[in-house]
Amino acid sequence: MAVNSPLPVAADLKAVAGISLGFAQAGIRKPNRKDLLVMSLAPTATVSGVFTTNRFCAAPVQVCKAHLEGLHMASAPIRALVVNTGNANAGTGDAGLAAANATCAALAELMGCEPAQILPFSTGVILEPLPVDRLCAGLPAAIANLKEDNWYAAAEAIMTTDTQPKAASANVTINGVKVTMTGISKGAGMIKPNMATMLGYLALDAKVAQPVLDHLVIQAANKSFNCITIDGDTSTNDSFMLIATGQSALEINDVESPEYAALAEAVIALAQKLAHMIIRDGEGATKFITIQVEQGRDVEECRKIAYSIAHSPLVKTAFFASDPNLGRILAAIGYAGVHDLDVSQLNLYLDDVWVAKNGGRNPDYREEDGQRVMKQSEITIKVKLARGDANATIWTCDLSHEYVSINADYRS
Repeated sequence: MAVNSPLPVAADLKAVAGISLGFAQAGIRKPNRKDLLVMSLAPTATVSGVFTTNRFCAAPVQVCKAHLEGLHMASAPIRALVVNTGNANAGTGDAGLAAANATCAALAELMGCEPAQILPFSTGVILEPLPVDRLCAGLPAAIANLKEDNWYAAAEAIMTTDTQPKAASANVTINGVKVTMTGISKGAGMIKPNMATMLGYLALDAKVAQPVLDHLVIQAANKSFNCITIDGDTSTNDSFMLIATGQSALEINDVESPEYAALAEAVIALAQKLAHMIIRDGEGATKFITIQVEQGRDVEECRKIAYSIAHSPLVKTAFFASDPNLGRILAAIGYAGVHDLDVSQLNLYLDDVWVAKNGGRNPDYREEDGQRVMKQSEITIKVKLARGDANATIWTCDLSHEYVSINADYRS
């Protein structure tokens, strides 16, 4: 069960003019499950993305990046995205690249466009050949049920170990024009995006110039998907795509404009919601934890300390057990790699409870207060470094017995 994250309601997910979605049961890994998704885009759409920095990046990531780079040198727009689950097509060498390119060619033929106008995505088991014949055989069925309001089914079609689909919508009015946006994401384990196994797709109906969209996707990723971690493992397939379909009357061509600022705020808020859904559905998670590091010299050191806390197995298991063994947090801060950190100035809070004062146990701290907070399903850890004005926020979850069980049995 995801932590305080109710199932999306299909009727609440807003259709975005200029994008339609279709799914199929292609039997990529298991029968009788949605495992293939096609997203068809209007010719007016602009597309941008950020991807994993894992050096073993999957074949579809390599093909996507090549097709997006080609987009900047040609006039032919991206016309469709295709996603399969059950197989990551990563660690598959030249054969994997051939399979990704064959997928693009097969979908392009069905849609009457060029293979370079298709972006492929895969998620699932690494180091196994992609059953490209089954994938391509499923494409006609996915195209046959293309609909603008298929967002809920689309979210289901990209799941792996997720316990529930992840999707959300929002509206924002800019200069009197209503902009509609809807997004889906997937991920429950192997989550520490560094982009830029998670996938995220967010579509909006405004017209956004390509350079502006390229700027926005990085800005949104850095404030959402690049601020989450479940287990510290960066997947081979991480991708976050931003699609502006160009179907509304709003047009944005300048990142310095007030219109861009309003759109960016809305996109970031929705991207954060989708990112939080991943953490709330972390494999075996029972608690959603916000880690705020404040008063640092720069954002980099704040993030380094936040991730050190978030990745500590001792910290994460203590939270699972509701055990206020909070010295583990201080230890994680100490080995984070901020070598000139003056711990005598540091203060640590657990929600409203002041745990450590000026580097030592707060004389007023009572363990029962710490345990009261630890028993909650939503917890905030706040660290004040007293070194400057920089801050960073990371979202994570606890580490339970179930995480081990899920990953031990993943391929069975």
